[in-house]
Amino acid sequence: MPKTVPELPGIEPGSYPFSKVVEANGFVFLAGQVGEAPGGHGAVPGGIEAETRAMLDNVGRLLRAVGLDFDDVVKCTVYLRDFADFAAMNAVYREYFPTDPPARATVGVTALAADFRVEIEVQAAR
Repeated sequence: MPKTVPELPGIEPGSYPFSKVVEANGFVFLAGQVGEAPGGHGAVPGGIEAETRAMLDNVGRLLRAVGLDFDDVVKCTVYLRDFADFAAMNAVYREYFPTDPPARATVGVTALAADFRVEIEVQAAR
């Protein structure tokens, strides 16, 4: 199956030079998602928990737009600006993946776009 960029009904198109979702060979790849409210600019207020929740809500919207859900996620990479936030981020993450969570790597970084604290990259299987 060749690479396709699916239509995303109800999702605002991005202004950056990358696709929000790409599908190939039965896998769906989501571009990095951050804790920004839809149509917002910058991180949602409320600390790492609120930002993680908004980030995963954004993932859920993209997954549903292509007919998938969190149960279809097979791999995540989390980018965390401060490992002091690891436990709080993980507690919220567990709410979205309560059983049989996907494989995951968590990477410490020195900076993320627009001063976000956390970003996630997601791969799902159709």
